[in-house]
Amino acid sequence: MSLHDSHPSVLQRNDPPALIRAYRGERPARTPVWFMRQAGRSLPEYRELRVGTDMLDACLNPELASEITLQPVRRHGVDAGIFFSDIVIPVRLSGVDVRIVAGRGPVLESPVRTAADVASLPPLDPAALAPIRDAVALTVAELGTTPLIGFAGAPYTLASYLVEGGPSKEQLKTRALMHSDPETWAALLTWCAEITGAFLAAQIEAGASAGQLFDSWAGSLSLADYTNHVAPFSTRALDAVRHLDVPLVHFGVGTGELLAAMRDVGVDTVGVDWRLPLDEAVRRLGPGVSVQGNIDPALLRAPWPVLEAHIVAVLERGRAARGHVVNLGHGVPPDTDPTVLTRIVEFVHANG
Repeated sequence: MSLHDSHPSVLQRNDPPALIRAYRGERPARTPVWFMRQAGRSLPEYRELRVGTDMLDACLNPELASEITLQPVRRHGVDAGIFFSDIVIPVRLSGVDVRIVAGRGPVLESPVRTAADVASLPPLDPAALAPIRDAVALTVAELGTTPLIGFAGAPYTLASYLVEGGPSKEQLKTRALMHSDPETWAALLTWCAEITGAFLAAQIEAGASAGQLFDSWAGSLSLADYTNHVAPFSTRALDAVRHLDVPLVHFGVGTGELLAAMRDVGVDTVGVDWRLPLDEAVRRLGPGVSVQGNIDPALLRAPWPVLEAHIVAVLERGRAARGHVVNLGHGVPPDTDPTVLTRIVEFVHANG
């Protein structure tokens, strides 16, 4: 399947937005900026909209998901919307019993830890993705020339939720399965790659102009484990959308030692968290990719002169890359003052 003639990427092919230019390796007139988790708890309008609605239900309500995606674009003037969803949505759409527990995150009723467990995982029916396609279509109709970024969790992060039964900082059970039963591990990661690839493809086909693969928990891995047991499945997930010819971004938390391997799954841009200066990240990555990041989310609480100096340093170090999209080194903390984010956007646009 190719992109339809009315797809934003087709319509803007001769004059791409600044974000797409930067992802592709160009230097637009102003440095683009958006924020991971820009849609959500930091916005009072989001909290008001979400009253009485479960998180996963909100993600699967096209009108609600679209409105939540659009809120930060209207408020902050960012250069992209990020599709409002959750990493475990394709798991839910496949029929696996998963729910979001307040203060904890995704929790599964029955963890997946054996060959039989993996064999019982249901395939994802393409028809189940209709709410995702509908939400994206509604969103891009409102965004105009502002691009939408598709969102999907990387296979390793999905697998860690399935094996652990919920969030885990070290993924001890997950990494144990990786080594103790390689066949079951490969079958599980293949399932994860297929459903997350289909999830991302649905978003891009419906109108998203780029796609980002989030590997929230990859920072627990050694380089050897990532390269041998994880990267091939991230590649497989992205293979589902390569023919659509939109820029692809890969981001992980605590992955400074994995950056080159994350690049090698086949992406245009690599996201960098706050732990590594961007010029050092560029040295590790080489000249062939753009970078995204990497304002320290903790400094959103700092006095403006402190934050401003940090942003200036991020911009300066980012000039080492072929292209740079300013972002945080992780997501927006829920207690962030939204006016700070708006001020960052204005500053980057004026000084980037």
